[in-house]
Amino acid sequence: MLPSRASVVVVGGGPAGFMAAIAAAEAAAGQLAGGVLLLESTPEPLHKVLISGGGRCNVTHACWDPRLLVDHYPRGGKALRGPFSRFAPGDTVAWFQAHGLQLVEEPDGRLFPRSNRSASVIDTLRRAAAAAGVAVHTAEAGQTAEALPGGGFRLRLRSGAELLADRLVLATGSHPSGHRIAAALGHGLVAPVPSLFTLTLADHPLVDLAGVAMDPVQLELLLTPLEDTANAPAAAAAARPQRQRGPVLITHWGLSGPATLRLTAFAARALRERRYRADLRVDWTGGRRPAELEGWFAAARREQARRQLGNWRPWPDLSRRLWLHLLALAGLDASLRWADLPRRGEQALVTALRDSRYRVSGRGPFGEEFVTAGGIPLAEVNLATMESRLRPGLFLVGELLDVDGVTGGFNFQHCWSSGWLAGQALAAQLPGA
Repeated sequence: MLPSRASVVVVGGGPAGFMAAIAAAEAAAGQLAGGVLLLESTPEPLHKVLISGGGRCNVTHACWDPRLLVDHYPRGGKALRGPFSRFAPGDTVAWFQAHGLQLVEEPDGRLFPRSNRSASVIDTLRRAAAAAGVAVHTAEAGQTAEALPGGGFRLRLRSGAELLADRLVLATGSHPSGHRIAAALGHGLVAPVPSLFTLTLADHPLVDLAGVAMDPVQLELLLTPLEDTANAPAAAAAARPQRQRGPVLITHWGLSGPATLRLTAFAARALRERRYRADLRVDWTGGRRPAELEGWFAAARREQARRQLGNWRPWPDLSRRLWLHLLALAGLDASLRWADLPRRGEQALVTALRDSRYRVSGRGPFGEEFVTAGGIPLAEVNLATMESRLRPGLFLVGELLDVDGVTGGFNFQHCWSSGWLAGQALAAQLPGA
């Protein structure tokens, strides 16, 4: 049964909400008179954890230095150095280990539970919450909140019930309900836009290559300047090319893969402003210099003189299907012998390899963006404690804030860090703790 009052009420049963509730209850060691209450609007909390990483849950990333870690956050950036200095990926690993879950690092730095099952992460969080005395109530959603004159908050639930809280934590992710409650309590909002999405290519010239993966590939998004006569320097800065390098996957609609997702994360707002229309330059060599390619081609003329162009590729990892496509793009017959490759044909091939151009016509299908850019401005939050600078006693954590990271466990890391910091601060300032 839902109580009428609690020392701490956490609205949102995602990773940040669970971490905030557990950290507060553990740090207070059962001394909070009203206890810690967590409300989750769905029947099953931590659903995002369950489906993340293909059901494996990429808990965090082995980027141990906060100075380097912040580079993986298109929104947040250097402002997060302080929070990450207090609770970094190493602390996340230690926290889960102390609660019975071993994390294993993969070669690319991602950290997964040893079981390779996201359910293990959920079980760990739910056990830790129960052991710390957190009361978890599902199918209970916060509807409105008001600050009380003498301190604390009155929270009205979707069911019509009312709940008093000495301290309130909003951990609702990108759901509009959290934005509405925060706005009613005086906070602003950076308009949410999709981030971390795939790209659709106009007239998809690579559709026959769907399934081909290349690593590394260098992507450069060429953005047209928006007309902004009032702030021309800012408009020009927003149109600067965005570049990323890494694995790329060709899909039936365009491009996906880690490099594409990073590119769209850092260009999320610029792309939204241009209605997801832009030019894309692709260097399929991953940044190799023209002189290096020309050296390979000169060696091929000598050593592979009688072989056909289509039967010999500059480097072994270059997909044969892509190589044949690039030969055609350069206007070269795949049956031409290397000894007969004209200089002009070689130059066209170097251009096809290093400077292929495509037109972006939209995001990938199915609305499959992974996170949302936007939320409560960081300037309105004390990042040492995650407490609102505008409303004492209100704490804001996780994706509700204008913070988002690229793929690889970085978004979860911000949830763990912000939730833990909020929990520590809550326990320290409540009477009886």
